Amino acid sequence: MGATMTMQKGTNVPVPAGTVRVAVGWHTAPGTPDVDASGLLLVAGKVRSDADFVFYNQPAHASGAVRHEGKQTAADRVTDTLLVDFGKVEPGIERIVVAASADGGTFGRVSGLSVRVTDAANGAELARFDSTDATVETAFILGELYLRQGAWKFRAVGQGYSTGLEGLATDFGISVDEPQQAAPAPAAAPTPPAPQPPAAPAHSWPAAPTAPAPVAPAPPAPPAPMPPAPPAPAPVRLTKVTLTKSAPSVSLAKQGGTSGALRVNLNWEVRKQFKGWGAKLGRAVAMHADLDLDLCALYELADGRKGVVQALGNAFGSLRQPPFIHLDGDDRTGAVSTGENMTINLDHKDLLRRVLIFVTIYEGARSFADLHATVTLQPQNGAPIDFSLDECTVPSTVCALALITNNGGDLTVQREARYLVPDRGVSPQRTIDAAYGWGMNWTPGRK
Repeated sequence: MGATMTMQKGTNVPVPAGTVRVAVGWHTAPGTPDVDASGLLLVAGKVRSDADFVFYNQPAHASGAVRHEGKQTAADRVTDTLLVDFGKVEPGIERIVVAASADGGTFGRVSGLSVRVTDAANGAELARFDSTDATVETAFILGELYLRQGAWKFRAVGQGYSTGLEGLATDFGISVDEPQQAAPAPAAAPTPPAPQPPAAPAHSWPAAPTAPAPVAPAPPAPPAPMPPAPPAPAPVRLTKVTLTKSAPSVSLAKQGGTSGALRVNLNWEVRKQFKGWGAKLGRAVAMHADLDLDLCALYELADGRKGVVQALGNAFGSLRQPPFIHLDGDDRTGAVSTGENMTINLDHKDLLRRVLIFVTIYEGARSFADLHATVTLQPQNGAPIDFSLDECTVPSTVCALALITNNGGDLTVQREARYLVPDRGVSPQRTIDAAYGWGMNWTPGRK
């Protein structure tokens, strides 16, 4: 299929595919806000419940119809993608709204904003809409997939919101977990003065005989207590968590990350500096095809057993048995949608005492200098936690990324971002072991 013409607001095109990718894209540049894609599944213009909202904190619909696939960077352009499987859309769902929200600024500072619909089977472009008139908006409905006479179509919308993702989501019936100011306490009504007993007479006289007081009937039995109302579902959290030097740690439980899979992603880019010219040449970015970074983890279980999860020696771990940590296959691109990935099974978090996530340079570079990396920890049921590594100024080939410790059943994530320099003849693994007191015996290994 040939290239599709860019659509105008309000126009629509058929979508003749069973599964599509909907990619929100924009250009990266200094000062550009981050952009996040989201999807809302609607019945009669509203969500049925908060579960019909698919976004970074709730990345998959229960039906499997819509899934947030995440971000990918290529040169100076970033895309955040949703996968839509029309065959899994539940009866009654008639519209899937495609939205974008800006984190850290307005869409007036985002250039090249677009939404592109492609056939997931062959990559053919089915629809494209470029948004060019943004100013103060912090959220956008870029388009919508809608059902008409049994066939799906895509309409370009381009409707902006200055109230961010919260305002957009609330418009469609999402309950959002944002701190609310406490209502002022009602003014207390004046308390009537207590009745005073009558003053005693100056002279006492014998009391006159009186008739016996009638016996009061027994009070009726109190009504049976009503059964407690079922708890209301927890509202959606829009908050992201970014760890910094001044706020380096966070509780997973407080972010909702108490069960399911915790995905750890490391992605990076290599920036070449043209030092001979005294400056970077237009923030040039180059990807080294031979650069190989390895995401690894030292672990200690509650019973005292220790070990490592890494590509060397094929020690990829396991999710269903100790250490309940698994390393995905090796990646050399650093792309956000792939990169180096590791999964921790939080259903067995009580069996973990501590986990140190670190990265080594296997080949392709002598140090982390000019390697700009980002770490994201995405709980299956909670807010994502991310942080960037500081600039490396030492000849380091191993970097401690994050330390996860068990504190009474709650896992705490601590940003480390600590570059270490191995002594001559000492491996990166031995170096990180010594720095954190793991006390393991190491032997040479190969991939």
